[in-house]
Amino acid sequence: MDLKLILQFILWPPLIGFIINGLFGSRMPSTLVKWIACLMPLISFVATFIAIQAVGQVGDKVTLWDWFRYGKNVYVNFEFYMDQLSLTMLMVITGVGFLIHVYSSSYMDHDKGYWRFFSYLNLFLFSMIILVLGSNLLVLFVGWEGVGLCSFLLIGFWFDNDEYNAAARKAFIMNRIGDLGFLLAIAMLVGNYESIDILRINDHFKTLAPNDKFASAVAFLLFVGVTGKSAQIPLFTWLPDAMAGPTPVSALIHAATMVTAGIYLVARMSPLYAATPMVSEIVTIVGILTAILAASIALKQNDIKKSTRLFDRESAWVYGSSSGSRRLYHGNIPCGHTCIFQSITIPVCG
Repeated sequence: MDLKLILQFILWPPLIGFIINGLFGSRMPSTLVKWIACLMPLISFVATFIAIQAVGQVGDKVTLWDWFRYGKNVYVNFEFYMDQLSLTMLMVITGVGFLIHVYSSSYMDHDKGYWRFFSYLNLFLFSMIILVLGSNLLVLFVGWEGVGLCSFLLIGFWFDNDEYNAAARKAFIMNRIGDLGFLLAIAMLVGNYESIDILRINDHFKTLAPNDKFASAVAFLLFVGVTGKSAQIPLFTWLPDAMAGPTPVSALIHAATMVTAGIYLVARMSPLYAATPMVSEIVTIVGILTAILAASIALKQNDIKKSTRLFDRESAWVYGSSSGSRRLYHGNIPCGHTCIFQSITIPVCG
């Protein structure tokens, strides 16, 4: 099968849904808006299922176009890498995403901004697909920032409420603090290694001595980005307030997909973390401490959505810390079970 053709059906439908509903949704019947919004993630899910059958254990790269060149040796392509890890994660994202779109079609039925809500959800799925499939850190970072933007828009969806706006700003700013570490890691790789291709970087770090200073610095800075996106100590206080958004947002973004993106990044860069045992220990310690703290807060939490969300953060990082990135890299993603469980329980609790 032509993987490039399959990729088109994975990548573009959510963006098409965002454009149609975002530009014309206010003048379209609500039923048509919902059908378009729900159909797009379903197409991506079916295409992902086909891709996972077609891709072997090694994986394949698919280049859509040449993006830009930096200096003499750094070429950045808009390129995607499809392997068992990325496609397994994508099955969760598109499958759970489709179910949450269907649930939202009734939940948001009487909201006057329903068309705007569905356009944001489609844009979020598009960004998440880019994040998961990106074959270099810059393409991955585009998706990384896209899901952060959508999180801001959806947490503050009811923008006439000042409290919800404050929660959205808090999430946005704290994630930008973490993203600075991600950007510094990319800059270090470009300046010292002249490549941001994930496979090349991982192959290079496999050859280094354990706890190499440069590798450790890159691994630590990437983990700074992870702490913001996955709400780990110290950048975790935005997450309980993020429950201000509609309940489907809590299920899709803050339970099933975005917050687990940090675990996915650690898994994708597992050869780097395997080469830096000291940083891997930091990842484990921070994950365990966050789990303990989240569980302790959840014990005294009266809001069922916040309590369930805190449990999700705790359990996902217990999985991530105990399993280790090496197990995750080989396609076994235990946090996926938690994602599915939480995405179902949060709408029920809401």
